[in-house]
Amino acid sequence: MNLFIWDFHGTLEKGNEWAVQEVTNLALESYGYRERLQEDHAYQLYGRNWYEYFQYLLPNEPHQRHIQLQETAFRISINRPDIIARYVKPNDHAREVLESIASSNQDQIVISRTLPESLAVFLEVVQMKDYFPEGSALAVNAHARETERTKQDVLREFLNGRSYHKIVAIGDSPQDIQLTSVGGGVSYLYAHPVRTFPACSADYRIRDLREILREI
Repeated sequence: MNLFIWDFHGTLEKGNEWAVQEVTNLALESYGYRERLQEDHAYQLYGRNWYEYFQYLLPNEPHQRHIQLQETAFRISINRPDIIARYVKPNDHAREVLESIASSNQDQIVISRTLPESLAVFLEVVQMKDYFPEGSALAVNAHARETERTKQDVLREFLNGRSYHKIVAIGDSPQDIQLTSVGGGVSYLYAHPVRTFPACSADYRIRDLREILREI
């Protein structure tokens, strides 16, 4: 049996950068700031920690204020799934690939850098919750300047007591590709058609998730 390890943002979904833009601006408004995240900034900053958005927009404010704004943004995104649903959609062929993996009796998990509560909202919105039952949707909560727990740590915990023929890691960042350093396996670096691949060494670079099906 193989284990497929998915990243969520930028891999299984598309459109989240625009949800981030709206929620970021609502958080800024709630604190009385006039600054707003524009479309080009939302595109440019996508993939960074949320506090870094506020750091970029409010460079003269202390880090603690950036963290407070980040906490507000997370709270808004959790309490306003309608905003998430307005922008975030399943990536092309994502559910098709997830269904094929599930039907072949392989294991698959998703490891995200977001909060557990946020990950649950996202999976519900894109109708992928059934593919990641309890214990297989794992959140790192890595949105801090000094992150102690990483995706690799989460994978080590998950693999404790488990054994797989092959591990297949799929994601859009170097951190996702580095997961193969934990349990071996093969890595797939994904990028949306309009984005460039980040600089890292992966076994495969793909723009179509259906290429994963060769591993079944």
